[in-house]
Amino acid sequence: MRVFKFGGASVKDASSIKNVYDVLQKVGFDDVLLVVSAMGKTTNALEVVIKNYFDKSAELKASIQEVKKYHNQILLDLFEDEKHDVFTAVNRHFTDMEYFLGTNKSPNYNFVYDQIVGYGEIVSTTILSYYFNHSGIKNQWVDVRNLIKTDNTYRDAIVDWELTQKTISKNIKKNVLNITQGFLGSDENNFTTTLGREGSDYTAAIFAYCLNAESVTIWKDVPGVLNADPRYFENAVLLNQISYREAIELAFYGASVIHPKTLQPLQKKEIPLYVKSFINPLLPGTSVSKGADLEPQTSCFIVKKNQLLLSLSSIDFSFIMEENISAIFGLFHQYKIKVSLIQNTAISFSVCLEDKFNHFNELKATLSKKFKVTYNENVSLYTIRHFTDKAVQMVEKDKTVLVKQMSRETMQIITIE
Repeated sequence: MRVFKFGGASVKDASSIKNVYDVLQKVGFDDVLLVVSAMGKTTNALEVVIKNYFDKSAELKASIQEVKKYHNQILLDLFEDEKHDVFTAVNRHFTDMEYFLGTNKSPNYNFVYDQIVGYGEIVSTTILSYYFNHSGIKNQWVDVRNLIKTDNTYRDAIVDWELTQKTISKNIKKNVLNITQGFLGSDENNFTTTLGREGSDYTAAIFAYCLNAESVTIWKDVPGVLNADPRYFENAVLLNQISYREAIELAFYGASVIHPKTLQPLQKKEIPLYVKSFINPLLPGTSVSKGADLEPQTSCFIVKKNQLLLSLSSIDFSFIMEENISAIFGLFHQYKIKVSLIQNTAISFSVCLEDKFNHFNELKATLSKKFKVTYNENVSLYTIRHFTDKAVQMVEKDKTVLVKQMSRETMQIITIE
């Protein structure tokens, strides 16, 4: 079985959905499992719904209506008959979502987030499944929440691999096209959980691992994995081949093409990962597998914007040693703060942080009780794999460098633009 993953950009409107149909006609769809994201910017739109819900905003109904209107237009563009069953099926999902919002008693933002935001994937795959059946590609629609079982760490759930293996093996049919959702799972009480933003790639890897898949292909609007994000760097180069190890390094540092969790289950079973263009599906794209670290050999650039540079120093000029550092990292874990770079001296300790869950102010208040706290907001963290002098000069040009750190193969630079 092959596993294909299509992201939001590939199903953002009716013409995009028709293009996915065309891609499958060109590359084949027998014995394929399709993992599909929410359409376009639906996840962002549902986050607005959640915000309005918690703010008790008068805009709540309007924000829900915007999401429904967007999907309804896609339906109208795909199906001539407004009495087609797909309209009822999609409306049923939105009715379920509104029912939850009307009856929920939990004040837990992360719990509510997962129950609501997942409807983006549920609706997108419903539309795709009905359209394919309508157009002659018979398929099985599968609710991933019945298959990928997790703990209840909402918004960043941890997979129960043993149980997930059992449910996937039992429910995925071979020799047919299966269509399911990325990003989602469920806990032991069958409440929806999510695997983290961009978690659809990870979903594809979970299925591939459990099904001993032939390969995973991530279909994107770029020709493959590039050595740099073309939004921030000119003259980005296509990487034809990357080793698992190199890809994991790039993902760890924040390369956006491949989710950090995706590669580990694939590497364990040596399942190759391909990143290809849904615009030109017959081009080879990028292969991630055993073999050469990089082909061609070139510097790779990663940038993470809107980071925090936090510096702590001891109030009494005592050393910041293992005991203090252990306590500090315990707080990072408690407040779900991601650390991307560490640098310390005898009496100071600096870290580059990503405040994904907006807990920095709470962390700062706690740290201020024991340390002198200074910080810079909105800094950029650049990572250069296989750096050269020319590559470093390009990154540093017209920027103020706050921190620079170098190892054998990697340089990281924190800057203010």
